[in-house]
Amino acid sequence: MTTGSRREARERALSLLYEAELKDQAPAELLGELPVDPDPFAAELVRGVGAHQVDLDEVIARFAIDWALDRMPVVDRNVLRLAVFELLHRPDTPVGAVISEAVELAKRYSTEDSGRFVNGVLAGIAAARDDGTLAVPST
Repeated sequence: MTTGSRREARERALSLLYEAELKDQAPAELLGELPVDPDPFAAELVRGVGAHQVDLDEVIARFAIDWALDRMPVVDRNVLRLAVFELLHRPDTPVGAVISEAVELAKRYSTEDSGRFVNGVLAGIAAARDDGTLAVPST
């Protein structure tokens, strides 16, 4: 899969996670209702975020200093979920690529300050993962 198609898959995954949250629907349920299946990588990301959302939200809350998850813009929250899922559950994806893509999505679809916010949270999570202070799930 090329970088461009991974970028597009992440963008599609973000839109599906956003839609699922607005509809108060499980991401996997939303995927099941689509008339056309999304890119396999996008579907994997959406399913993964849905399956691990509670744990992902706990990690985000730990590193989003002075920001309650429910007070974040919906796009920022879902960009972070998507990126943290990749950081913790997709060790084959380079950390720099995950953070860069997340920052770009936040800049494009959220507030003026979202890129910096997302970058700061993800940098903290990646550093904690790498130095062993954040446990990486085995599955």
